[in-house]
Order: sequence, then C-alpha cells, then structure tokens
Amino acid sequence: MSLGRSNGRIGDPEVIVNFNDGFAYSKGKMEEVFRSGLLDRQPTKPTKEITLAKREDVDLIVHEFEIPRAQAEKALIEKGGDLEQALRALIKS
Repeated sequence: MSLGRSNGRIGDPEVIVNFNDGFAYSKGKMEEVFRSGLLDRQPTKPTKEITLAKREDVDLIVHEFEIPRAQAEKALIEKGGDLEQALRALIKS
C-alpha cells in the first residue's frame, strides 16, 4: 500500500489538501461550515470607538512614546479621543 501524499495518514480519503506543517482541509469539515451558514452571515461593523482615535494623534503618540500602535489607540479610545488626556495618562503609567 502506498501512502502517497497523505502525510502518513491511512484511511483519510476525504482530505482535500495536505500542507507540510501537518494541517489539512477536510471535505467533511468544509461542508459543515457551509451548511452551518457561517459564511452567509453579514460581517460585523466596527465599533464607533475606533473612529475616536485620529490617525495623526496615534502617530504622534507612537513616535513620541515609542510604544506599539495598538497601545496608543487604546489610550486614545479610553480617553474619548482627547489627545491631551491620553498623553497625561501615558505619562502617569
């Protein structure tokens, strides 16, 4: 019996694609996802909080404090988009 391209798996005829890292797409699992309607759902809209952090303000904080962009955005969102309050909070922390 030849194992071929099955990554050493025996009796796995429904595998569509095998990858070198050991992961595989399975026909049965993919059919489950399609039947469940997961792919038919509308994408969720981003929350309005994200718009509170202006790009220029985030860039300023990232440049001046040398912190990750996500941390700068979080600080601005927590302070309602107020740059001055966000800067003060970052200085105190």
